[in-house]
Amino acid sequence: MRRPLSFMHGSKNQPKTRVIFVTGTDTGVGKTLLSCLLLVHLRERGSAALGIKPFCSGTRADVRLLRWAQGSQLTESEINPFYFREPVAPFVAARQHRRTIEPEAVVAHVAGIVAGCEFLLIEGAGGLLVPISKSFCTLDLILRLRCDVIVVSRNRLGTINHTLLTVKALQHAGIQHSSGNTQVPRLLNVVLMDHRLRDASFASNAQILREFLDRIPLIAVPFLRGNCASPAGLEANQKKIKNILARIVR
Repeated sequence: MRRPLSFMHGSKNQPKTRVIFVTGTDTGVGKTLLSCLLLVHLRERGSAALGIKPFCSGTRADVRLLRWAQGSQLTESEINPFYFREPVAPFVAARQHRRTIEPEAVVAHVAGIVAGCEFLLIEGAGGLLVPISKSFCTLDLILRLRCDVIVVSRNRLGTINHTLLTVKALQHAGIQHSSGNTQVPRLLNVVLMDHRLRDASFASNAQILREFLDRIPLIAVPFLRGNCASPAGLEANQKKIKNILARIVR
């Protein structure tokens, strides 16, 4: 069995690096937006924070936004080492190109980036069980990295099922919210992103999820108006919800 990596505890002469994996209940739930807001927030408060998105398919707009949010400290290729033009799952796209994404290469890339920062945000592609290779998925990568986890969900009909399925998969793998056990992530948060189109479930989703999530924190992010996926929008909205962002990366 390969030994998991842990970047959260440095030596006496080496500062700790906190790695936070941002996964989602689905694609398009707001992972990139939240990751960028957290990057801007962390860097504004003086933290050496970087963000990467190892797998990206289709447009690279998310990668460019992440690059801006960290002051262009990393190149696009450093942020996104595995890019495919086809807007499908990384494993599917790689197979179409007769390529294989080796798990060791992914972990090695993370290890190379993490040495240069205090916080590293890793944005996943899609949900928790998205395959990276034939026998390796996003959840496996999280387990290898022993990182904190943020589950991003969308405040719409269906989010209760999707969120609880994702959290239970993490728990089944041994990942629990904890502040003292170094064998598991110190932080497992659920972030519920409000949606512009509110349906009948909007008002009750957060309350119901909190009942079922037990001690796992759920933090609600309000709908952000304006062009929030732009540099100016990120800066403005980060200031509006800085207290919420501080709770997520406390």
